[in-house]
Amino acid sequence: MAAHEGSEHAERAERRDIGPATMEQLRADVRRLSAELMTAEPLASFLEMRRVRARIFRVLDQQLWPRDQADLYFLLGCLADLMAAAAGELGYPQAAEELLRSGWAYAAAIDHRPLMAHLRLQLADTSYWYNQPQQARDPAEDGLRYLGDGPNAAHLNLRYAAAVAQLGDAASAYRAISAGRDAREREHTDDVLEIGGEFTISLASHLRDVGAALTGIEGADREAIDELERAVAAYEAGPVPGEQQPWFAGKPLASIDLATLQLRSGALDAAAPILAPVLSLPPAQRVNALTRRLRLVRAELHRPNFARSVQAQELDGQIEEFGRDTIEAGLHTLPGAPA
Repeated sequence: MAAHEGSEHAERAERRDIGPATMEQLRADVRRLSAELMTAEPLASFLEMRRVRARIFRVLDQQLWPRDQADLYFLLGCLADLMAAAAGELGYPQAAEELLRSGWAYAAAIDHRPLMAHLRLQLADTSYWYNQPQQARDPAEDGLRYLGDGPNAAHLNLRYAAAVAQLGDAASAYRAISAGRDAREREHTDDVLEIGGEFTISLASHLRDVGAALTGIEGADREAIDELERAVAAYEAGPVPGEQQPWFAGKPLASIDLATLQLRSGALDAAAPILAPVLSLPPAQRVNALTRRLRLVRAELHRPNFARSVQAQELDGQIEEFGRDTIEAGLHTLPGAPA
């Protein structure tokens, strides 16, 4: 008995409580980085995330109480999610997927279902922006096993809708759009949502995602235009009460999809002014999602009905020039960057 009490006392002596001040500072760092990713250059955000992650690793090298270790695993899972988002924006999808795998390991170790859902959402987003609908569909569907209510569940439904719409399943896309709208209406809170920034989705972005899903459904152009126009108006109006500043690329993405639909109907004169603010973005904000989505615009401009249009040729040239001077193009010229 005495020996047992002695060993228990020694274990208590070895374990350390990192202290509420240190833990709160680390939480504050993750919240700050999540918010900054909405407005800051992704490369600067990524490098700062890496520094915060290194600090957490140093704390984990100590013998900690299980509750502190679980809290740190949660923060590491969130950082992996954020770093994956930044890596995807910078044009490194494989790095993003590796980060998400590491984040999943931390989230699964503590059985944190809202974080597991968001990691699946981030994986679906990465695949979606790289035009891989099958790879986007499966993690979005899987993420819904872990979360059914609130804005992130709505985002999972809408990402699934966009993927299956691209795969030609309009009926499933419409069902998922309806499920996404319903999920957003249901009250829900968790400590992932409480971080804010990347871990929440504004009303404007929700409308944009509905419009993006409808864009992939044959015959739904009018519905898609209505939703995208509502999204652009919501971005211009600013965050509603309780929301943070949305992602800087949100409005440009909605504008690109809106211009694509206008071109489908032959309305070149309507599409050009919609794209003008997008094409004037500074290089540091020309993230991968924008350059890849602009390929849909160029595909419309190359259709036979615009073959003799000088305006179409000029717009196509502007988009090509936009793609030459992006953060992704600059990074890929660095030594050791992937091809």
